[in-house]
Amino acid sequence: MNAKKKKSGDNIIADNRKARHDYTILESFQAGIVLEGWEVKSLRLGRAQLQDSYVRFKGDEAWLIGAHFSVLNTTCQHTNPDPTRTRKLLLNRKEINKLAGRVAQKGETVIPLNLHWSKGRVKVSIGLAKGKKLHDKRDTLKDKAIKMDQARDQRRG
Repeated sequence: MNAKKKKSGDNIIADNRKARHDYTILESFQAGIVLEGWEVKSLRLGRAQLQDSYVRFKGDEAWLIGAHFSVLNTTCQHTNPDPTRTRKLLLNRKEINKLAGRVAQKGETVIPLNLHWSKGRVKVSIGLAKGKKLHDKRDTLKDKAIKMDQARDQRRG
């Protein structure tokens, strides 16, 4: 019973840092993802990238496109693994309908925010996002710099 509890930051596999820089996140959801065995092994080693990936809706299903899971040398050699294959996301029907309806509106998209472990399963945090303009990005960076300066001044006393 002396099992150590993991910190909340320990369960993140990959993070899409550029997403919060390029987009304003309006709403976020958690989705399951359909994976093959070699992909799970790769994720256990933290070999995934979400840069330039996005979510598309085809029919009544959501698909993760452009995510890169590195192929390991120890995977089965008789298969031909594709590191950037399209992967199916598992969402409720209400969530799919809501997101697909909002994406149909101009200027909104769905992007993956991070990959993480939840109760032994891989989950994807996806966000309904609206693209930032250049001046919005500058304002965000300016606010971040001000907060860092204030924190530095507080530490110094």
